[in-house]
Amino acid sequence: MAKAERKEKIQQLVYETGGVTVAELCARFGVSEATIRRDLEELNAAGAVQRVHGGARRPASFVPEPPILQRTHEQAALKEQIGRAAAELIGEGETVFLGSGSTVLAVAKHLKGRRNLTVISNSLPVINLLADAPQITVIVLGGLLRPSELSLIGHITEQSLNELRADKVIIGIRAIHLDHGLTNDYLPETMTDRAIVRLSNHLIVVADHTKFGRTAPAFVAPLSAVDTLVTDSGVAPEVVQSLTEAGVRVILA
Repeated sequence: MAKAERKEKIQQLVYETGGVTVAELCARFGVSEATIRRDLEELNAAGAVQRVHGGARRPASFVPEPPILQRTHEQAALKEQIGRAAAELIGEGETVFLGSGSTVLAVAKHLKGRRNLTVISNSLPVINLLADAPQITVIVLGGLLRPSELSLIGHITEQSLNELRADKVIIGIRAIHLDHGLTNDYLPETMTDRAIVRLSNHLIVVADHTKFGRTAPAFVAPLSAVDTLVTDSGVAPEVVQSLTEAGVRVILA
């Protein structure tokens, strides 16, 4: 097993169980204590786990993301600006995937009056918002309902995604880190997130400045997968510079 895959599985175990020991991880992955200790130290440095004597546990500071209906009112002005700027990246006649989350919903609001668009989505709020838009064709993905996010996830959703292609994909994300890429906090949704990312070669991430410099338990994609990142001016200039140097187009709304 590759190191990156092993570290991802360690994160998942810590998140699911609350804590693991070095001995348990050695037995599970068939590697030495020194190897597991190095993995845990790297995960601890990234904020993904909290290193404790003999193992690691879920970070005390890690708080699961609130439900979407609550998040809609958080950073509302910034999300409005980001949503408007991201919507301007979508051209007439294009097919775009819109993911779940309050910031993507802000993008959908600015697309509602557009003509000749096709929107694919697994987000019930996005689907409901665009359902009566006469010039937009909406493709609805099936799947298992995640109540807190009002999104559809799981293998049915992923099978549907395998049959589709989009010109652009717009997603929100829980955490963005220069070294650890895009991460989310809900592990059962990880495979759906990855299938969404593969839907197009043009991935647009929408996220306000509070999402930067953080790492959540579930790895979604490296920064190299991101074509454009739409955020606000609260992001530190050195972070914007590092993202640009990494090949990410950064738009400050």
